[in-house]
Amino acid sequence: MKNGAEKIARAKTRRRKDATSAMLRRFRALLRIFAPSREPSLYLAIAGAALLFSLSAARAVEPDEMLKDPALEARARALTQELRCVVCQNQSVDDSDAPLARDIRILVRERIQNGDSVDEARAFIVARYGNYVLLKPPLEFDTLVLWFGPVLLLGAGLAFAWAYVARLNRGGAPAPALSAAEEKAVQQILDAGERK
Repeated sequence: MKNGAEKIARAKTRRRKDATSAMLRRFRALLRIFAPSREPSLYLAIAGAALLFSLSAARAVEPDEMLKDPALEARARALTQELRCVVCQNQSVDDSDAPLARDIRILVRERIQNGDSVDEARAFIVARYGNYVLLKPPLEFDTLVLWFGPVLLLGAGLAFAWAYVARLNRGGAPAPALSAAEEKAVQQILDAGERK
């Protein structure tokens, strides 16, 4: 019995080592692709960047901010995911580590805990910070630039590129033909290049 258990333990250890070595082989292959030099500092930088990117997906909501009632917490979470962090700009309040985002999360939870609906809490935050705080602002006169600015910039860029290409294609008058002396000089240059 003991001999069988030892065999199983050894097999598990061998499989674990094989899996670890396979993972290391894959990691080394990736490093060879993305970092062909053997510079250890480069490996360290790549590993640090990978660690940083893997940690960035973590939520910023801290346990002391959460409401005890799961239904209220779910409502607060849904609202804070719709709000933009005015410090980080393109990150939701729910994801941001900024102190102002924390203050907004706490404010939303206080409003919801005091009996406000999600719409009332949203209206309060918008009244305080403006429509810019919404990740999806309403289509109003004040937000026209947010909605149509990127399209207008893209259109202007395409128009500029089209005008540039059209100007290149238009060219101008065709180049005049070479004189006999110029043709002879070009032929001598070409012949000298072939001899080398």
